[in-house]
Amino acid sequence: MTRLNVHAWGDEGDTAVVCLHGVTAWGGHFAPLASHLEGTHRVLAPDLLGHGRSTREPPWRLDDHLDAVERSVGDAPIWLGHSFGARLAFEHAARRPGSVERVVLLDPAILLPPHVALWAAENARAERSYASFEDAVDGRYEESQLHAAPRELVENELREHLVEENGAWRYRYTQACVVTAYSELATAPPAFGAVRVPTLLVLGADSYLPYDHLLEDHRAALGDLLEVVIVPGGHTVLWDALEETADAVTRFLTRTPA
Repeated sequence: MTRLNVHAWGDEGDTAVVCLHGVTAWGGHFAPLASHLEGTHRVLAPDLLGHGRSTREPPWRLDDHLDAVERSVGDAPIWLGHSFGARLAFEHAARRPGSVERVVLLDPAILLPPHVALWAAENARAERSYASFEDAVDGRYEESQLHAAPRELVENELREHLVEENGAWRYRYTQACVVTAYSELATAPPAFGAVRVPTLLVLGADSYLPYDHLLEDHRAALGDLLEVVIVPGGHTVLWDALEETADAVTRFLTRTPA
């Protein structure tokens, strides 16, 4: 029974928020957001299968990720995810109706058009190794199409997420797992009506990840339960627009339900 490595911030008595990262990332990505929620929420952020310090071995289907996450963090009233993690948070809320009170989707990859999934998977096949830590940081700006991410913010995270091996710097994730994830993201998700809870959708204004093909259906299914916030920058909203994203999340989580 696989259990994941889980990063935790905040007091155990505070309301739990499970935060799920995207492919190639890790649970530590949510440390800056956790600092904004300090005093009101406890953040639990696992390293997903094939990432960080969790097991690298398959299988890596959506259900395998979900089973491992649920086994590792238990029940929580709030689920938040970025990109691939947003699909997982949405899937969890759909398969555990009544257990989730609020959902936060940060530039989500709920359903990728097949050509986008193929493009992303093909790109993920290339090895990412760098001669120096500085080269790795420079590469991240280009690879993730970062727009306004403070270099110090990116460096602080990558110092823990990169490892030096045999004279080269590499990320703590398995490429095969990432390629598999993009295939899974091309499969049909649950209907939006299956997750009728207050939902915050944060979209990067210049994100390369499309959501226009889903937004109308999402609005139709949720009505006033769906709040949409557009933040500056690209797909990695907790880097390009940390303050704007954290403010939107904080307001949403501390607002009294109507």
